[in-house]
Amino acid sequence: MTWSKQRALDSIRELGVISIVRVSSGEDAARAVEAIVKGGLNVVEITMTVPHPLRVLERVAGQMGNQALIGAGTILDPETCRAAILSGAEFIVAPSVNPKVIETAQRYSKGVIPGALSPTEIVLAWQRGADMVKIFPCEPVGGPRYIKALRSPFPHIEFVPTGGVDLKTAPQYIQAGAAAVAVGGELVNAAALREGKLETITENARRYVESIRSARQTAH
Repeated sequence: MTWSKQRALDSIRELGVISIVRVSSGEDAARAVEAIVKGGLNVVEITMTVPHPLRVLERVAGQMGNQALIGAGTILDPETCRAAILSGAEFIVAPSVNPKVIETAQRYSKGVIPGALSPTEIVLAWQRGADMVKIFPCEPVGGPRYIKALRSPFPHIEFVPTGGVDLKTAPQYIQAGAAAVAVGGELVNAAALREGKLETITENARRYVESIRSARQTAH
């Protein structure tokens, strides 16, 4: 199933959390995605740091694309962006602002979330056509307080903080004004995956979904 760009972005906004799958094998990636989606977290980013990432992306998108929104992360150049989209990625995430990556995603009508940290980088990403801006790495520079500070001059830009986001800080980011958060190692527990304890990952996913939901109810 192909998702429209609008539907993909709306799904990210509605759920409020992107799960980052950065694991050591394609088999682990497939198992992790299945466990995450089982927990109700159906927005998943497969990073290009996974071994043979395009094959993994194609496999996961083929198996889970009807149940989950599958995107590609750690996209550094337009060639990889295009290859990821052709392998099934429905949205693109980058750790930095590369105008050509944004342009390529736009050409294929895919949502794009480049990474930025400073106000200058955030404005550059937005001017170049970012749909949302990933604030990375957010925790080391102030966490939720940093997002709250950015919201004042940039109320029109949707932020997705990542880097150090955990169950404690995820709701704080939402209450500070983030559109969504992105979570990696705190969600996809490497030890649990290695030991085959997929129910741990499923439960983690449930907890993140619930924490975001509760934070939004509190904020309103």
